[in-house]
Amino acid sequence: MQSRVLVAISACAISFSSFTAHAISVSGQGTWKSTLLARDLDGNPATTEAYYDTNLKITWLADANYAATQYANSGGTEGDSDGRLTWAGANTWATTLNPYGSGISGWRLPDTNPVDGGAYDYVTQKDGTSDKGYNISAPGTLYAGSTGSELAHMFYNTLGNIGYYDRLGAGRRCSPPDYCLSNTGPFSIPNASDSTFGNVPFWSATEYHGPTDYPTHPDAWSFSFDYGYQGLSGNLNFNEYAWAVHDGDMGSAVVPTLPSVWLFGSGLLGLGSMARRKKT
Repeated sequence: MQSRVLVAISACAISFSSFTAHAISVSGQGTWKSTLLARDLDGNPATTEAYYDTNLKITWLADANYAATQYANSGGTEGDSDGRLTWAGANTWATTLNPYGSGISGWRLPDTNPVDGGAYDYVTQKDGTSDKGYNISAPGTLYAGSTGSELAHMFYNTLGNIGYYDRLGAGRRCSPPDYCLSNTGPFSIPNASDSTFGNVPFWSATEYHGPTDYPTHPDAWSFSFDYGYQGLSGNLNFNEYAWAVHDGDMGSAVVPTLPSVWLFGSGLLGLGSMARRKKT
């Protein structure tokens, strides 16, 4: 009887997990299982609205396209259907954000600092030795694990995705529909192969001051989750995605769901029962 109850509760837990899980979540890929801590922002300690990144020491919103939900609910004129914003709009949105009515201000867009911790390298490379190109901070590269680019670190290290090109320049390593975004971890990230908009990068908060083909207006760094490419967005009036982050550990720790707690407690009781039988 007890085994049948446990099986039933386990099935419910699996069903609940399947319902709330994102479409692409690979447990053994990247470090996210051990480096991201679930955080509550809406006052319900059983729900997760953000994750604290123990490597980057920042908190990421769990919904990488939270702007889409916010603008859809508020009737905003910019990004009201898909969450994409101009660079100025994205920065304003992030810095004035009060996600889930949490009362937590001070959000921003992710930073893009030099991968080598020194000066920017603007020459496009495929081996991760430049700030422009592929495999930036990726495992096995010269600057593996660099925290300079927060978006690149998320893509290559936390989520363990690969770039379209390997370190030796061989390409075509990923294909539709998700291209190189094979793992989203616990996050909700817009599909890399959006059939309507194609390749849509994520804005960085950092301006791009290097050599440019667009001398008439400023540029900003951006990161594309379809091919794992970091470069410049030469037109700040383009609409791109905006992922809000916050310095430090924000929010409250998320507690396990009731079925999980019950199963954990049942396991402990079972171990205790086995120990008593052995002692007898």
